Amino acid sequence: MKGKNLFHAILLFCLMMFESYSTDANNIAVSNISITGQNIIYLYNMINFDISWENSWRNDIAGTGNAAPYNWDAAWVFVKYRIDSGAWQHAWLDSAGHSNPEGSTVTTGLLNPGLPFNTTANPGLGVFIYRNANETGAFSATGVQLRWNYGATGVNDDAVIDIRVFAIELAFIPQESFYAGSGGTEYSAFYKYPTSTSPFQVTSEGEISVGTAIDNLYYNYTLDGGDQLGPVPAAFPKGYAAFYCMKYEISQQGYVDFLNCLTQTQANRRKYNGATYRYAITGNTAGSYTTTNPYVACNYLNWADLAAYFDWSGLRPITELEYEKSCRGPLPAVPNEFAWGTTAIATGQYTLSNNGDNNENIASNYSATGGNATYGLTTPIGGTINGPVRGGIFAAHSGNTGRVTAGATYYGIMEMTGNLLEHFVTVGNPTGRSFTGMHGNGTVNTYGNADVTNWPGTNSNGAGFRGGYWYIPAQYVMVSDRSGAAGTDANRYHSDGGRGGRTAPSLN
Repeated sequence: MKGKNLFHAILLFCLMMFESYSTDANNIAVSNISITGQNIIYLYNMINFDISWENSWRNDIAGTGNAAPYNWDAAWVFVKYRIDSGAWQHAWLDSAGHSNPEGSTVTTGLLNPGLPFNTTANPGLGVFIYRNANETGAFSATGVQLRWNYGATGVNDDAVIDIRVFAIELAFIPQESFYAGSGGTEYSAFYKYPTSTSPFQVTSEGEISVGTAIDNLYYNYTLDGGDQLGPVPAAFPKGYAAFYCMKYEISQQGYVDFLNCLTQTQANRRKYNGATYRYAITGNTAGSYTTTNPYVACNYLNWADLAAYFDWSGLRPITELEYEKSCRGPLPAVPNEFAWGTTAIATGQYTLSNNGDNNENIASNYSATGGNATYGLTTPIGGTINGPVRGGIFAAHSGNTGRVTAGATYYGIMEMTGNLLEHFVTVGNPTGRSFTGMHGNGTVNTYGNADVTNWPGTNSNGAGFRGGYWYIPAQYVMVSDRSGAAGTDANRYHSDGGRGGRTAPSLN
C-alpha cells in the first residue's frame, strides 16, 4: 500500500529512531533529524537536520586581510538507513535539490567525482558542508536538507525505516604544486635524482618517472622504503589535484559508530578484543559497541580495518604523496621538518588533565616554542599517558600560539606527526602504484572487508606507514621519513590508526 498519509503515519513512528553520530575533536554535532517532503512520483524525500562544530574556518574568497593557506574545513555528512530493523544500508543522495541554510554551502560527493551524476550508477554518497564566506570560529547550519533518492535502492514508499546521520570533519587541500622529500637525512626520503638534498616537486597529476635518470623521482633503499621502481601512473593520486583529508585520526567513537552499523559476522572481523594503551572499545553483539574514550584516537586498527571504515563511509585511502602535500603545502621543504614546518619539537614528558573527556588536555610540559606531538620523549611507553591522545589536543591548549605549537600541518590538519602510525597507499610497490583513487561505495562485503577495485587488499600489501606514533623516536616522526612507507603488516598494534579522505568535487 502506498501514499503520503500512510508514509506520514509510519514516519511518526520512525522519528523516535532518528540518531546522529559525530563525536570528534571539535564537538561536531548533528541534531533535530527528521524526514519531510516525500515525493512518491520521483521516489525521494528530504532528510532534515542541524549541524555545528567548533574551530571552523574559510579563507579562500577574495577580500582584504587574506593570508595563506587559502582553504576551508568541511563536514562530510552521510546517511545510513535500515528497513524493519534489518541490516544498515547507505543512503544514495541526489546531486541537486539539497537546501543549504544561510552562511553555508552544500556540495554532493559522488561515488566517482570524475563522471556525471546517475541515480543508480553514480549516486551521491554524502555531502560536504562548509562556510560560504571567509570566517573563523564556531560554525552552525540550521535546517540543512538533503534529497534522498530512496527509490534508487528499492525502498518502498511505506517502508518502516530507521535513520542515522554521520558527520566527519575534513580539511580541503587545494590544487597546487608541492615538494616531496625535505632534502634532509630521513630514511628513504623522496628526492630529485641525482641529488638527495633536492626535494622533488610535484607539478601535475601526470605520470612520474622513477629511477636513476636526471630529474626523476627517487629514494634511497631501506628494507621497507620501497622497490625504487616506477613509474607512478597518471591515475595514482599524487596530491597536486584538490582533495579532502580528515582533520583528525579516526576516533574511538567514530570506530564504534562503524561497528554498530555492521552485522555480527562483520563486526567480529573488524573489532580488536583488548583493553590496553587507552583502547577502550567494548561490546560483543551487533549494535552494542561502546567506548569510555570516545574522543581519543583509535589504535589497534590494521589496514583491513581502515579500508573497511573508508568503504563504509564513502571515503577513500589517501596516498603517501597526498600525506606530504597535506603536511607541507606549497612551501619550500625544510630539511628534517615535522608536520608543523620546523625542526623544533617538544621534549618534556606530558601529563593529562580531564583524562578521556572531550576537553582532555596537556597538563604539563606543553611546549611554548616547539611543535607539540606525542612521540618517544613526550609519551614514552610505560609513561603517565601510555597511549594515543585526543584528536586536536594541542590546538586546544591555552598556551597555543599558532601552527607550530598546535602541531598542525600547513592546511590545519592535526596529529600528522606522531600519536598513531597511519596507513597510506605507497608508491613503493606495484600494488600501491595501481591505486586509482576510487571511493568507497558505503558498503563492505559479507565478511566485513572493503571490496573496492584497486585498493590494497586485506594483507596490507600496497599500504605502507607514515608519520610515526606515540612512543617512537623523533627521527621516525619527520614528515619525509619513509622507513615503513612500503611495509606490509596485517596485524593490529597499539601504535596503529589512520585517516582517510576524498577527491574534491569540481566547484565549477
